[in-house]
Amino acid sequence: MPLIAAKDVHKTYRLGRVDVPVLHGVDLSVDEGECVAILGASGSGKSTLLHILGGLDRPDRGRGAVEFRGSPLHGFSAGALDRYRNHAVGFVFQFYHLLPELTVLQNTLLPALVGLGRLEHARRRGAINARAGELLALFGLGHRLNHRPVELSGGERQRVALARALMNQPALLLADEPTGNLDQATGATILDALMGFKREQRQSMVIVTHDPRTAERADRVVRLVDGRVAG
Repeated sequence: MPLIAAKDVHKTYRLGRVDVPVLHGVDLSVDEGECVAILGASGSGKSTLLHILGGLDRPDRGRGAVEFRGSPLHGFSAGALDRYRNHAVGFVFQFYHLLPELTVLQNTLLPALVGLGRLEHARRRGAINARAGELLALFGLGHRLNHRPVELSGGERQRVALARALMNQPALLLADEPTGNLDQATGATILDALMGFKREQRQSMVIVTHDPRTAERADRVVRLVDGRVAG
């Protein structure tokens, strides 16, 4: 059984009075410990598919499904879907989305604090802080814990975003153009960090990219062309 599978997924958006079809019957599966790159030009549907895999969006009604470890996401309650998005999946985006008023450590901690009451937070504070510190050290940021995003380079911000995405030990990491906002050398460093984590932790991941050099680092490449899997 794959970790996650998209089956015959269609997606259409309504813009004013016009229907804009984006995905046309996409099939995709990702096994435990596998890294899959979704390669395609801008507008091919890559980010839409990633959002559907992560439970941020849904396929058109009755036109496709996503199953996580055999369970269809459309059967999840609102609470179960929230837990899926916060614990089973980690998201990394091109533009980091770090909170500027928080430190590196505080930004990294955020996913672990969602839904925790004050007493539970106090009880688990030591373990949570230790997990965040270990991840940041792994990504070479152990000396930057108390810095704010404005004090970091682009590559450092993306490494904070990676640590935050992995904070809850998600089964699946979803990365949307994680190197698209970085120069080639910095982007290669980010990919080295991702691939190193995959090897050591058997982290399953899906990386959306338009860059063949990024895609070739994956175990498998899926090409999207105009909302369809090519080949």
